[in-house]
Amino acid sequence: MPSATKSILLLFLGLQALNLVPALPTTERTAARKTTQSGASGAAKVSTAKDGSTILDQTVVINGLNMRFKVSAPATELVSKNATAKGTLGLNVLFHGDGGQSFFDFPNQGVNANLMGVALLTPDPDLRWGGSDPKDNTGLVRPEGPAHSAAVNELLTKVLPTVVNFDSSKIFLEGVSGGSLLLSGFMIPTFGASLAVPGAIMGCGGLVPQVPVQGDISNLRLHFQSTTDDLAPLKTSIPQAIKAYEKLITGSASLLTADATPVGGHCEFDEKDFVSGVQLLTNNYNSVLTGASPAARPVVAGQEDIYKPAGGAPADTDIFNAAGAKAGTAAGAKTGAAAPAVAAQGSGSAQGAAANTATPAQKAKAAKKAAKKAAKAKAKAAKAAKKTAKAAMMKGANAGNKKIILFNREV
Repeated sequence: MPSATKSILLLFLGLQALNLVPALPTTERTAARKTTQSGASGAAKVSTAKDGSTILDQTVVINGLNMRFKVSAPATELVSKNATAKGTLGLNVLFHGDGGQSFFDFPNQGVNANLMGVALLTPDPDLRWGGSDPKDNTGLVRPEGPAHSAAVNELLTKVLPTVVNFDSSKIFLEGVSGGSLLLSGFMIPTFGASLAVPGAIMGCGGLVPQVPVQGDISNLRLHFQSTTDDLAPLKTSIPQAIKAYEKLITGSASLLTADATPVGGHCEFDEKDFVSGVQLLTNNYNSVLTGASPAARPVVAGQEDIYKPAGGAPADTDIFNAAGAKAGTAAGAKTGAAAPAVAAQGSGSAQGAAANTATPAQKAKAAKKAAKKAAKAKAKAAKAAKKTAKAAMMKGANAGNKKIILFNREV
């Protein structure tokens, strides 16, 4: 009997280990395990940010959920060292993607554009904001979205003011992948108005509001940023989200912007890697929301699908040299559109006269030949335009001989 009991115990422990965080890569499992073992609230861990500000890493319990957060602030703004007061700095609150990578990296640490960096860790054991549905194979269903959003709202309005002094009218939000799903699907619709969120960036993710919209968010500054080769479910859900928010954000045509020109995979905004891509977008947070970045392209009605080039024009092929890409588009318009028209018309009066006396069969054959020739000319022109655009991008040339940078790497 003892040996049987021991065998059952070992089997149970083995199953527990296998099911800890099954969807995460090995590098994320250690972090996840440490997080689940952190337990209830306790004293904050202190470290130093890259800019010299103080990072507090703390866990509190809200509505039965362990909410771990990091805040990067000047020592003078910490409540533990000074009395609670109305701060002058705002917040950029980061919501990581599935697996928690961006929470641990803390790309928005420090004080940037008068915004103190804050990163939140989901209470979900699999480190997914909004949790998951085992029947869902898209990754878009987030059944715990309302509960997680409510906990975040309480953290921002009741807990954080006891930790750091900040201007509560300047709570900006930033989502990464799954974090963007929570923000667009639940957090902003429910608490965007009550928190008076001035602006938010949805990085590589977006959902149509999954809950009723509470209050007025018509003047919210919102940007959706994706890449050419984002995940298939997101290439469907993001345009849908853009269209939904287009009806909600009506204060100004420039408030809602979106872009998907970076040539890369999921969250690879620098066209290289997830981590460095997220860092690049975060570094350019202010320039995107202020409209200084070319990435802040106002959404046009009927063109919410940012993965389809507007009007059939070729998409930008170099995200860091928009001027070169635009030059390529212009060249394509001149050579690619005109050539087929000329080819289809014929090249001389004799051909025109012959066409007038030809039989229906001859006319059909001639039309087919002309169409084939036009298509060939169009393809050749498009290839030439692409080559010209690539050459222009490599040289960084435009009319003013200056590069237009979508995301500034020097921020």
